[in-house]
Amino acid sequence: MEKALNEQIALEGYASFLYLSMASWCDSKGLAGCAQFMHRQSAEERQHMLRIFNYLSEVDGFALTPAIKQPPHEFKSVQAMFEMVYQHEQKVTASINELLSKCYENKDHSTHLFLQWYVQEQREEESLMRNIMDRIRLIGDGPQSLYYIDKEISAVNAEQVKAEAAEGSGEEA
Repeated sequence: MEKALNEQIALEGYASFLYLSMASWCDSKGLAGCAQFMHRQSAEERQHMLRIFNYLSEVDGFALTPAIKQPPHEFKSVQAMFEMVYQHEQKVTASINELLSKCYENKDHSTHLFLQWYVQEQREEESLMRNIMDRIRLIGDGPQSLYYIDKEISAVNAEQVKAEAAEGSGEEA
């Protein structure tokens, strides 16, 4: 389990760097709303990584600081970039599911319980990315589409920030 959790740490770390790279690309294209969204996603993935890192310490395991491979820094389009995000989130979900299978095999109830947070988080992440891709498809790829996509992603980001703040204060969003 320790080895598998360390592999998950590396996957979450890569996601953080991937989204940070995407934020930089968005900045270079004048997509401030998308850049802000990707910066927040990057920070969230780093927190996911640290959550597992700290869990391993709590259970007397050894968390490894992962070597992160260089993520891509050029993207064909904002649409292609969000498709890549969605695919990566699906990969993370599959990895979490594999960890849960290992928990069953090893009768590791503590780790199984710990990973339930990730199951819910991944469902939310995949749903969010599908929603974003649906909005992008509705906007289309006309001359002003990037303006509207950026504006829409900025609104999505604001909704997420508001929901997180409400969750942190114990209120409903």
